[in-house]
Amino acid sequence: MKDLTTGKEGKLILHFALPMLAGNVFQQLYNVVDSIVVGRAIGKEALAAVGANFPFIFALISFVVGIAIGFTVVISQYFGAKKMKEVKSAIDTLYVFMFFAAIAVTTLGILFAKDIFRLIDLPADVLPEATQYFKIYALGFIFFFGFQGTSSIMRGLGDSKTPFYFLVGSTLLNIALDLVFVLVFHWGIRGVAAATVFSQAAAFFAIIFYMNRFHKFLDFHPRKMRFDKVIFRKSLKIGLPTGFQQTFVALGFLALFRIVNMFGTSTIAAYSVAIRIGSFAAMPAMNFSAALATFVGQNVGAGKMERVHKGLKATLLMSNVVALVISVIALLFARQLMQVFTKDADVVEIGRHYLLIVPIFYMVFATMFSINGVMRGAGDTLIPMFFTIISLWFVRIPASYFLSLKYGAIGIWWGIPIAWFVGLTLAFSYYKTGRWKTKAVMSGS
Repeated sequence: MKDLTTGKEGKLILHFALPMLAGNVFQQLYNVVDSIVVGRAIGKEALAAVGANFPFIFALISFVVGIAIGFTVVISQYFGAKKMKEVKSAIDTLYVFMFFAAIAVTTLGILFAKDIFRLIDLPADVLPEATQYFKIYALGFIFFFGFQGTSSIMRGLGDSKTPFYFLVGSTLLNIALDLVFVLVFHWGIRGVAAATVFSQAAAFFAIIFYMNRFHKFLDFHPRKMRFDKVIFRKSLKIGLPTGFQQTFVALGFLALFRIVNMFGTSTIAAYSVAIRIGSFAAMPAMNFSAALATFVGQNVGAGKMERVHKGLKATLLMSNVVALVISVIALLFARQLMQVFTKDADVVEIGRHYLLIVPIFYMVFATMFSINGVMRGAGDTLIPMFFTIISLWFVRIPASYFLSLKYGAIGIWWGIPIAWFVGLTLAFSYYKTGRWKTKAVMSGS
């Protein structure tokens, strides 16, 4: 547990963000290793099938993950105010919620997977493997939510290192199982999904064992847990806008995937690889934003608003420097990055065009996320939700669709930075009003 209300702002945020960033890098390696093994050992149809699962899985988990972010804010503000009884109640309530949410998401996903893939016009040569992959992958949702819930708790308490260590072990296990299940047992795309489920389960059980052994305050005992309706409502008030925002983003990705599907299997495979690479580029900005949100939450809870502004300035500097470095790497090595995933020349060339356009604007993305991190940490998540919906549904999707009609797949890629510029303009304008300062949880406690 880490108190972020005293000390040098930039240093605190950096030290808090780095373990989360490293952890998310390893977490993304789940998907990247899946894609590399599938693309090189099975083929571009299977690669497209795994890629088609990304927006669908994101759509299923995004709402729940958004609610968990609300709990992180509540926990961080209670912790900043030294209200430890409420912190423990929030932890219990989050676990109860995540358990039932996992059951619901798994059931809905398995029942409607094939219908969703048909709705987004997934090509016939990709549909069977995409459905098969998902039905196995979905069995791991309960472990995924359990681990995400635990990570949210620890981040709210200022501990971003512990989840990282378990993610490293889980990712290494996933890589090993991928190779064994696909290259040795020849299970194909089923083996890739099974490897992920086993790895997620291992991460969850390992971190629960660790908590029960070394952190009695955070002990995980289902029979002793109590659901606190008041804390749940507070968390829901903050988490619902983020959950809806995440859901609209996920549905937007499904809509974008439907546009991509218009251009065939090679474009689907290329887009699948490009967004995998793009996810690594986005992670620093997202993790600096998450670290800033926890920093803001604790300092708002402690009534130290001057530290919030200093924290934002430090975060903007750090996240933009990292974004610039990543942009240069992506632009210089676009072709080589694509070739890591596939040998198919068409897929490589289509993906290269993506990487020559989108990375130019990573600094815009980083700035937008940093500003939104302040508002989320303060408990103001409703307005950022509207900004995200506007930039995605009213800008990115229409721009990608109409530009693709004239310029092909390249037009889809240009819709991304156009939306980022709109999102940044909206976020900065609202930040300058200062209205987000009135949304703290503690003011209503």
